Amino acid sequence: MIASHYAQPVERRLGSAAALRLAPSVNAEAVRELGPGEPFLLLDDTAGWAWGYAGEDRRVGYVPAEALTKN
Repeated sequence: MIASHYAQPVERRLGSAAALRLAPSVNAEAVRELGPGEPFLLLDDTAGWAWGYAGEDRRVGYVPAEALTKN
């Protein structure tokens, strides 16, 4: 399968602490805690949840969109 394009990540920062979750729900498992100022590479922002990756290990997950700021 050939993908015609990939989503270009948009760099954001955490304005407040947030859990990186496996699904877009406050009840979803948290895979890591992100602190204020940490970078978050945003791939999608839908229904109040931002999907992307963070940290040196580039863990993928969801954070509340309201926790992000523009650089």
